Formats: sequence, structure tokens, C-alpha cells
Amino acid sequence: MKLRSLLFVPADRPERFAKAAASGADALILDLEDSVAAEKKDAGRAAIAAWLAGDRAGVTTFVRVNPLDGDLTDADLGAVLPGRPDGLVLPKAEGAASVTTLVGKLGGADLPVLPIATETPAAIFQLGSYGAVASHLAGLTWGAEDLPAAIGAATSREADGSYTAPYELVRSLTLFGAHAAGTQAIETVFPRIDAPQALAAYVARARRDGFTGMMAIHPTQVATINAGFTPTEAEVAHARAVIDAFAANPGVGALKLDGKMIDRPHLVQAQRIIARVA
Repeated sequence: MKLRSLLFVPADRPERFAKAAASGADALILDLEDSVAAEKKDAGRAAIAAWLAGDRAGVTTFVRVNPLDGDLTDADLGAVLPGRPDGLVLPKAEGAASVTTLVGKLGGADLPVLPIATETPAAIFQLGSYGAVASHLAGLTWGAEDLPAAIGAATSREADGSYTAPYELVRSLTLFGAHAAGTQAIETVFPRIDAPQALAAYVARARRDGFTGMMAIHPTQVATINAGFTPTEAEVAHARAVIDAFAANPGVGALKLDGKMIDRPHLVQAQRIIARVA
């Protein structure tokens, strides 16, 4: 499942669903959690059920259900599972045990889960556990909003918008937790929709660091995210040259290409790039 861009849409705003689907996002996340007030949850569930019953505009559709520690998850699942969404987003996940609990509520339905894996203090200490439920994962992502509130921090960001040290750590642990589980590492949202250059820099940093996709909060962010997580023609050409060089020299651990030495880690990276465009 290709997940460069995942666009959030409030479940109680069905008039936005089609526009979001036309944005070019690889997936929609129809949100029943934070963006929907308590008195509008039922309307949101009904809107999602209606969307799932249609053609979904050909777009992969995830549903973000409410957290397992409340009393809303079962109602969410009861409303959306008959329409067979393409996956579920699980907020306030606390490791493999949370995924196992959610899967147990699906009645045998085989739906991939995208945990938001860093929204409680306890969750941080479970980021290495997701390998145990890897077959149920669509990816692993994180958030920088709920956790500061949970621990009484003033903010997760410096004055220039960069993350403070504790949240840089959380981001890094999510990245490595995802790769340790063999699943996609999804960067968290960029909160500004009026700063395209800053968004492009944020996306470039995420891809540089090893994230494979990113969540979005507005359709205008999607094209930048997709472009940033798509290898360029030059990158693909170089990757193919690396693969061809090693294929032509079987058993060699290091060799010279375009005046530079390359070794097995370069081959692994090249194979990853080709896999992303395959």
C-alpha cells in the first residue's frame, strides 16, 4: 500500500470528502476523533458509512477511530466496518497490545492498522514492540500535540517551529520503531498551510531521515508531500546504475562508480529507491 500522503478530513464534514479525494492524496483519513465534537460523532459515523458504501472516488480510505481507553471505539467500528474501510488509524496507541486489542474487535476482518504511537507517556516505552504485530500494520506514525498536554509541557516546539529535544527523541524512536517492525514510517503533520516553502523543507527532512510518507491537514499540502516522497529521475537513474554495477561484479563488497566508492549499504539504498517506484 503506497502511503506517501495521508490527508485528514473531519468525519462530520462530508461535503469535503470528494474534494479531499481529488487532491491526489494516496489515502484519506476520515477522522472520528479530535476533529469531531462529541455531539457530532453519530453524524460523522453516518457520513463515513455513506462514503464507504460508494465508490470512494477510487481513493484508499482509512478511518481514525476514537481511542481504546474511552467508550466510543465500539460504536465507531460498528458503524464503519460494514463498509470495509481500507484501514484504521488508532490514536493513543500504546504498543503491540493496543493493536492486538483493536484487531480483536474486528470480528475477523483483516484491516491494516496505522497506530499513532506517541500520544501518551506510556506509549513511548512501547515503540519497540510493534514488530510483534507487524502483519497487522499499515505503518507507524507519531504526533507532537497530545503528548505535551499529557505531561504538562508548555509546547513541543521551539520559537522557530522546530521540535524541542524531548519531541525530537520521540520522532526518532518512532522512525526506528517503524523500521524495526518492517513497516512504513509516516511523518506527523505540518501545522501551517500558509508556508509552502517551510512545508517543502519539512518534507525533505523527513525523507532524508528515513520516513516514507507523511500526514496532511489540508489538500494544498498534498502535491508537495507527494513530490517530496517520490524519487527523482536522477535518483532512480543512479540507483539503477548502482544495482547494475553490483550485478556486473558478483561477490564484490565495494567498487567504484562515477569516481566514488560504493559498498553494500549503497546497494540496499538503491534497492529501496527502485522498490518505491516499482
